Parts: sequence; structure tokens; C-alpha cells
Amino acid sequence: MSKADNYKDLFHKDFLMGPNSVRLLDEMLERFPIASGLRVLDLGCGRGLTSLFLAKETKAQVFAVDLWISATDNYNQWKEWGITDSVIPIHADANELPFANEYFDVVASIDSFHYFAKQPGFLEEKILPLLKPDGVALLAMPGLKEEIHGREPQLILDWMDGEENEYELYHSREWWREYFGESGSFEILQEFDLNNFRLAWDDWLLSGHPLTVRDKEYFKLGVDAYLTTVGFVIKKK
Repeated sequence: MSKADNYKDLFHKDFLMGPNSVRLLDEMLERFPIASGLRVLDLGCGRGLTSLFLAKETKAQVFAVDLWISATDNYNQWKEWGITDSVIPIHADANELPFANEYFDVVASIDSFHYFAKQPGFLEEKILPLLKPDGVALLAMPGLKEEIHGREPQLILDWMDGEENEYELYHSREWWREYFGESGSFEILQEFDLNNFRLAWDDWLLSGHPLTVRDKEYFKLGVDAYLTTVGFVIKKK
């Protein structure tokens, strides 16, 4: 049993906001374990499942940032989970983060980085300054097995009907590698497509959230054949 399974009672519509971010984070930490007790920025924490996982499984001091979910709402929930001593809720925009440079050992952004990184340079300008030397960024974002923009099958276009702006954020691992480029300020330690992609989606599809109705229909039609979750571990030099 994976560590993520310890939290399966929370994998429902009240907390999931898409493919299960705990499954994705669990695999990221299996591939790149982090030391216990580090200071971690959970960027795009949603309703805080990844923050809970980080606090419990790595004993991290977690700064949990989200723009869409109220910090007060998260704090009230986290009191029930008993993690308020180790997780600090913050409402902030990823482009205007209120932290000192070199404050964090780790920045984790699970199923959210693609929303922030619309402009080239976001990693170097907004994320790397927050990391201590040799600190790492753990990034997992929805993507494509290969670039198909401009030649999409009709199935993808139908699934994303009305969500074209979000689909524009979906890219292949090769695309992301080129996007990050090469720099003397960071090193890509690992890159991969996550094995937990389908498990994460299955949890979402079974969550009872109203938005899953459409996704279930298109997954039955095979839209997942084009999709993946892209992972990167990037170290600041």
C-alpha cells in the first residue's frame, strides 16, 4: 500500500479539485525523497491535501499558498486535521509571493505550476530566488504524451470545448524541457511522466464531484490516450 492510501478517506468531492494531487506528490517523493523537517512552499495547495501529506509524511514546515481557496477556509479545515502547528495557510498570487529570498528548502507545485508559468522566465524569476542554494523544485503538471497542438484529434477538442484556454497550458515533457531551457542558475535532476497518472485520474472520476460527469464520458471514449502528468525535479545552483 502506498503512503497516499493512508489518506483515501479524503479523496472525495470536498477536497479533490482534479486528478488526485496526493497520488502525484507521493510519486514525486518516491522518486526524489526529501529530508525530514525542511521548510517547504506548497504552491497552489488547493484545499490542502498536499500540505497535509507533506506535513505528515516529511515532518516539513509547510507554507501553503493558494489564490482560489480562502486561507481562512483552509485554516478552519486544517484545525480538524490537527496540522495548524506545521502548515501555515496563505492567500497569495504566485506572481507576488510574500517571502524572503532563499527562504525555502523545497518548492512543491502539484497540478498547478502550468497555471502560473505562462510567461518564459517564471521559474528563474519567481521560484528560484525563493530557494536556498541547492534547494529543489518539485513540479508535476498535466500534459500531453506528445505535442499535438494544431493537429488535435476531434476527441480532445470536444473534451476541452469551452476550456480552450486551459488546454493551451497542456504540453509534453519535451516541450517543458525546452521551455525551461539551459541555465547556470539551475539543473534539471529528473524528468519523467508519472506512473500514477491514471490512479490520480481514477480518484477524481470516483470523487462524486459534478465536474467528473463530463470527464467520465470522455475517458470512456479514450481521451486519456493523449494525456499524461509531467514531472520535473529542478535544483537551484
